[in-house]
Amino acid sequence: MCLAAAFASPARCLSLSPSSAALPRRFLRGLLGAPAPARLSRPPPPPTILLRRCIPFHRMAQYWTQASLDKNKALVDYLKQYGAVRTDKVAEVMETIDRALFVPEGTPYIDSPMPIGFNATISAPHMHATCLELLKDHLQPGMHALDVGSGSGYLTACFAMMVGPEGRAVGIEHIPEIVASAIENVQKSAAAPLLKDGSLSFHVADGRLGFTDAAPYDAIHVGAAAPEIPQPLLDQLKPGGRMVIPVGNYFQDLQVVDKNADGSISIRNDASVRYVPLTSRSAQLQDP
Repeated sequence: MCLAAAFASPARCLSLSPSSAALPRRFLRGLLGAPAPARLSRPPPPPTILLRRCIPFHRMAQYWTQASLDKNKALVDYLKQYGAVRTDKVAEVMETIDRALFVPEGTPYIDSPMPIGFNATISAPHMHATCLELLKDHLQPGMHALDVGSGSGYLTACFAMMVGPEGRAVGIEHIPEIVASAIENVQKSAAAPLLKDGSLSFHVADGRLGFTDAAPYDAIHVGAAAPEIPQPLLDQLKPGGRMVIPVGNYFQDLQVVDKNADGSISIRNDASVRYVPLTSRSAQLQDP
């Protein structure tokens, strides 16, 4: 449940050039700017001010809002154009699972997080695309996937479509009302048959502990930021598997965690991000 679009420092925004090979992949992740940790000497200004500092991103954000795209395919085409969606496999699943079915209020087809109740959000589309691209090789037919903090159920439904009926996709969320809502959302989507046959399921559980019933997992996605990678999730990751998880408190990195065949762990940072914390049910329900 991503609180906001992934962010980059103003310096990073201002130094972009058309020749940068990383620009298409990083464009949407840098929509909301934030000061770099080493330069932070006072509370950061509001996101709207940061956005205006980063002129190219600000102009595109204006374009995107004014365009008001109202079809799911148009959203995916936009994400493809700017490099968030890079493969046919991810494009196909995002076109198949209509985001509008998972957004209870607001405009579903803009690249922004949306509230889903209980102080939770559905992540911005570019973050869904980013995580799907990072995990796609571990979401082959027959594989097992775990979505921690599954929220609206959107990404879990995408996982289920990719692993197919012979695989297993599990979403866990510690607020029962959100789990019930996710099930209702999926029942209206193309993933409904997978929910019916049991290859896709949602459960009320503490995401920090994972879900042992369907472990080990080829792919684990965590939709909230942990201070450090929870050991139970590492234990439930299959050798050869991959986890994508935001790690940190105020400053967070989207970490790609690979478990090697010998059980050793390799970790790399993919991007700076800003997610809600991976926490207890009571803490999440407190007023923000």
